[in-house]
Amino acid sequence: MVGRKNLARTSNTPGKTRQINFYNIDDKFYFVDLPGYGFSKMSKQEKVISGKYIEEYLEEGKNIALIILLLDIRHKPTEDDLLMYNYILKSNLPFIVLTNKADKIAVTKVDSEVQRIKEFLGISYSIILPFSAERKIYTDKVWEEIEKFLNI
Repeated sequence: MVGRKNLARTSNTPGKTRQINFYNIDDKFYFVDLPGYGFSKMSKQEKVISGKYIEEYLEEGKNIALIILLLDIRHKPTEDDLLMYNYILKSNLPFIVLTNKADKIAVTKVDSEVQRIKEFLGISYSIILPFSAERKIYTDKVWEEIEKFLNI
């Protein structure tokens, strides 16, 4: 998203992020990377601890301009995805949903997959966009939406 490889620590094993990571973007705002919950190899106890970190940050975090929920465009949202989506709805914080890994499916299927996820979540008014970190496709539209929420 910010055009810098290796900014965030990544791994081939999902669920390696165990802490909250703050990324200062040009001294204008922060991207805050919260621990993932999806296909992680965390134990149930570790998931509970991560869940508490996420909840505490979202409840007590100051100046949260926007929550970006990342979902994998290739898969039906999981129960955890649905729980997180409903939690975000109840938080009354602004959010958008990004369906990541759009480069992994045919361009002709992107819109229908976004629509499928939208219907599954029951999204009628929230913003849901495709995204690909790998190929940087759809980046301009995503940034256009993000910037609507930033006071920079």
